[in-house]
Amino acid sequence: MSGFGTSPFNEADVNPFADPSVIQATHNASTAQRAGLDDFNPFADPPANRTISQTRGAANPPQYTNPNQSQPAIMQATQAPPAYSPPQVSQKITTDELERRQEELERKAAELARKEEALRNAPTERKNNWPPLPDKFCVQPCFFQDIQLEIPLEFQKIVKTLYYLWLLYVGVLFLNMLGGMTLLINNGDGTAFGLSLVYFIIFTPISYVCWFRPVYRAFKNDSSFSFFIFFFVFFFHCIATGVFAIGIPGGGACGLIRGLTVMRTHPIQASNYAVGIMLLIIGLLFAFLTLCQVVMLLKVHRLYRTTGMSFAKAQQEFTTGIMRNEHVQSAASDAAQSAVRNQFQSGGNRY
Repeated sequence: MSGFGTSPFNEADVNPFADPSVIQATHNASTAQRAGLDDFNPFADPPANRTISQTRGAANPPQYTNPNQSQPAIMQATQAPPAYSPPQVSQKITTDELERRQEELERKAAELARKEEALRNAPTERKNNWPPLPDKFCVQPCFFQDIQLEIPLEFQKIVKTLYYLWLLYVGVLFLNMLGGMTLLINNGDGTAFGLSLVYFIIFTPISYVCWFRPVYRAFKNDSSFSFFIFFFVFFFHCIATGVFAIGIPGGGACGLIRGLTVMRTHPIQASNYAVGIMLLIIGLLFAFLTLCQVVMLLKVHRLYRTTGMSFAKAQQEFTTGIMRNEHVQSAASDAAQSAVRNQFQSGGNRY
């Protein structure tokens, strides 16, 4: 039993690392690590292009491979992309539609050619063509008017609308004169006929000169001063047309009140009803005309505000126009010469 009480580690000459198998394994590992470090060259390839392939647990040294010598990794598409298909037109253009568009293009081309030819052959001084009067008439045209030639394309529609509105105003004035004539024949009221005749003769040229020509020149020359003249005159013109629509008794306007008054005149006759209905229709036409004029006034004012014009620009245009006027320049020159002459005369008398 004494053998079991002794410790095998008490022997001083026992070395656990002296085992031949341990020594052989340690020698092989150190040799492999030394060989790997000796063969490593850090300047062979850039670090970014160098990869290390090493198998853990193996005694072989790490091997360095150049990725440029191998094939790059390519991702294979799992499915082919969808083929491109052009957008399909929902509605097919028929032959008639193509012919219609072709005719429209040819018509526009002919219109442009006509305008270019007219501009090329137009004389320097254009001959007045409005009002359209015969050549042998005692009164000749006073203005030149061509909306398609002088007005920019984006403003031609509104200028034409204003011109048609002026024609409608003249037509209603003519009907008002006819209504006054019926009052003269039926009721013996000569005042209404006389005033309606005066309105037709005076207001027809005044309305054209005072508000249509300014707005025509405003869109033609892009003039703030002409716009201000149009706004000022056309505003009062709308008020006057509204008064005509009311038809105040004693005036020359055959409006609503005048028509109702004639229908209630005693003795009640069929002719009174006929005349009264005619006057009511004229009054409704005046009311419709007033509404159209207010709408056009607001529309022109909206265009005026969007073009960046102002009252200061209108004043500048007015001053420039006054100074460029030949009569004003002549008067100013005469006044300056008279002042200088009087100054010299007063100086000569003093000495």
